[in-house]
Amino acid sequence: MLLLVSCRSAKLSDARAQYIRGEYFVASETYRKVYRNIKPDQHPLRGVVAYEMAEAYRRMNVASRSANAYANAIRYKYPDTLVYLRYAQMLHKEGRYLQAQKAYEDFLALDPVNLLGISGLQGVKDAVEKKKTPSRYVVKRMDLFNSNRGEFSPAFAKDDAVLYITSSREDARGDSISNITGMKNNDIFIVTRNDKGGWMKPEILESEINTRFDEGTPSVSADGNYLFYTFSPVYSHRATTPKIYCSRRGSGSWNAGQELIVSAGDTLSVFAHPSVSPSGDYLYFVSDMPGGYGGKDIWRARMDGLIVLFTENLGPEVNTPGDEMFPYIKNDTTLYFSSDGHPGMGGLDLYEASLYGSTNRWRVQHMDFPLNSSMDDFGITFEKGKLRGFFSSNRNDARGHDHIYSFECPDVEIFVEGLAVDTEDNFIPNVKVSVVGDNGFRHEYITGQDGTYRFRADKGVNYLFMARAEGFLNRKKTLSTFVEEKDTVYFVDFEMIPYNRPVILENIFFDFDKAELRPESKKELDGLIGLLNDNPSVTIELSAHTDRKGAEGYNQDLSLRRAQSVVRYLIGKGVDERRLSAAGFGKTQPKTVS
Repeated sequence: MLLLVSCRSAKLSDARAQYIRGEYFVASETYRKVYRNIKPDQHPLRGVVAYEMAEAYRRMNVASRSANAYANAIRYKYPDTLVYLRYAQMLHKEGRYLQAQKAYEDFLALDPVNLLGISGLQGVKDAVEKKKTPSRYVVKRMDLFNSNRGEFSPAFAKDDAVLYITSSREDARGDSISNITGMKNNDIFIVTRNDKGGWMKPEILESEINTRFDEGTPSVSADGNYLFYTFSPVYSHRATTPKIYCSRRGSGSWNAGQELIVSAGDTLSVFAHPSVSPSGDYLYFVSDMPGGYGGKDIWRARMDGLIVLFTENLGPEVNTPGDEMFPYIKNDTTLYFSSDGHPGMGGLDLYEASLYGSTNRWRVQHMDFPLNSSMDDFGITFEKGKLRGFFSSNRNDARGHDHIYSFECPDVEIFVEGLAVDTEDNFIPNVKVSVVGDNGFRHEYITGQDGTYRFRADKGVNYLFMARAEGFLNRKKTLSTFVEEKDTVYFVDFEMIPYNRPVILENIFFDFDKAELRPESKKELDGLIGLLNDNPSVTIELSAHTDRKGAEGYNQDLSLRRAQSVVRYLIGKGVDERRLSAAGFGKTQPKTVS
């Protein structure tokens, strides 16, 4: 019995040593063997080993195995309440939102002020709604770029004609299998375009950058002369931390990289995931060095060439008690990064941060589904001036391998549709509809046999419409389009009024036995003024009528005075009096006004 315990203890100590060195793959294998050899009635030991095995799987991004192991740790009464948070996070990552919500609630019942628990619960509630209302982004897996291993962190260079990626595919340098991932170490690969602008298959970067160790997450300076990347040496029986390296282009190829000293004397902290700003003034990176807000934080270094002048943490708007990683600085005020500490859909989610004002503070916004999923989504890059590019994700891969995905936000389509009819709602073909926009747009459309016209409009434009047809008065209308978030159709219809046919103006009101216009009549008359302005050659006769009550002579005079009152109003609004005449018909041609 003592011998068996001693053997088990030795194996458990081996697993722990492997985990401490960051060898998560071999540690998970060792933990699994240890767990199988523990007797079923040894509940405390089973709980401890299950939890530590789950941590190794979590570090490997194998959410399903990690969730099962955490569940076993809970089953065997593992004493640390953190197991409930980790279990909830893995269920969240698996997209098992209802179960994750309960697990978060169980954890928060034990630790109600834990920020990661609060954020996770909010994220899992939001995720259900986000999937119901996806963004306009279209996401596609880039099979041309991907292998049966892992690919991640794409980065544009050379005016978007070149794409660098990180991959552990079979043609990566070196023959050894990583104790961290169970795959080959990562190398940097390059993807170029053909003569027609299409992408070619990735090829390993032929330079002195790639070694038998791990290289990845490249970022190329705007002038194309410097390539920053993460270098992770791996040595047996000794823990190492990633460092940022920089390669200088010389004679058409990249020279061997040299370590960029970010924090002199700090050999224990992680320095990784560099992203150089377009101006070259700042290098954004990831580190767990002192002064942060949680696990790994995003920092930036003020650069003078390749000399770091100082570093600064991006603050609590960006960084959380969780991990913030894979920064991409699109321009000097817009940053993209991934986090498992902000409310999200699960795992690492993509976020956009905008620097505003002179306060040096960031405004952070979650990037919605389908850019984000329940799994890890990270390492985004944009084509210059466009809402498209590439990112990496381990969605839809049971092994947890990362792959490259493309994304694009199609332009919002705005259309204007209209119908031309006469006063009896009959369709009018061949109506000429002239459209002028304040963006310089100018075009004439002709209605079809069904009286309709249609055209594609732009957002945020003020349009002026003029409809003209033989035998009809011109009609004018205006339209302002907005910055829409979805496809939109605006309707601009025209009721064409024929020449030489009487038109009844409704809603022209007078008090009983009076000839003065009531205020509510003026809206209708203002429409008539617009019609006259649109048809400057038209003259009109304004005819007023009364009902049959009262003497004929009196009604004749009253109707004339009412018509003259309308004429005076129109003249006062700028209508040439030579275009107007008044007639009163009293009760000889009665009209009932309601």
